[in-house]
Amino acid sequence: MVGRRSAIFRAAVRNGTGALCVLAALSAASPVLAQAGSLREALYNSRNEMRRAPPPPAARYVSETGQRFVFDRSQSRPLLRFEGQSEVWALEPHAAPRGDIIYKNDLGQPVLRATKLGGMIVFTQQRPGGSAAAVAGEVAPIRLPALSPSAVLQRLAAASAKASRAAQRLISFEADVTAESSALAADAASLAADAVARLVRRPGGKQAISKIDKVVIDEGKKPSAHLKKGVVRITVTPDLGLAGRPSSEKIAAAAEER
Repeated sequence: MVGRRSAIFRAAVRNGTGALCVLAALSAASPVLAQAGSLREALYNSRNEMRRAPPPPAARYVSETGQRFVFDRSQSRPLLRFEGQSEVWALEPHAAPRGDIIYKNDLGQPVLRATKLGGMIVFTQQRPGGSAAAVAGEVAPIRLPALSPSAVLQRLAAASAKASRAAQRLISFEADVTAESSALAADAASLAADAVARLVRRPGGKQAISKIDKVVIDEGKKPSAHLKKGVVRITVTPDLGLAGRPSSEKIAAAAEER
């Protein structure tokens, strides 16, 4: 726990199997992201193409395959959310050849590539080589919504129940956070629940989940997720906003640690 607690949220939920000490789980709806390949030479090499006007700081994009997403560069850490998915990805920009910028997630996987000429390429599980995307309109910046204490507890309880159903056994969850980090912890819990559900469908995922007895969310100086002695510990950093919690893929990777 970092700083002075202004409030601590804890909860217990009872179901047919017993008490659930709630407040986290394992998550993730997210794309499996891959390396950038060559895509539409016109985006890079057309001598006749004029440099495009810069896109809005927060905009909706549509890829050539119909994939829609919101990309928000109005904040200190760029954020991305795919249409139909609740997870917000915090990205980190990296310089690339030709003056391009590659935006990577917290596992170092490329998610977007912005070209020097203003084009955009998105990498997804379905198109690991990338799909060209175009701006479809300006949108409001992505924000973490404020939650009341009761709403936080409900979110955490729902996440814990979802993870337990996916694992087909009871996994206990706890959180030790302040009022300032409670909404971020609730978001991390939702990501964690999604991660457990997805791990079940992966080869070797059930074995990974069998090693987890508890998930704990607390505050720290750097967002992270680690597995040790049956406990997945998720650290959130409220000063970083939505970038202050690990992604669902980071949490899933922690559960798979040997």
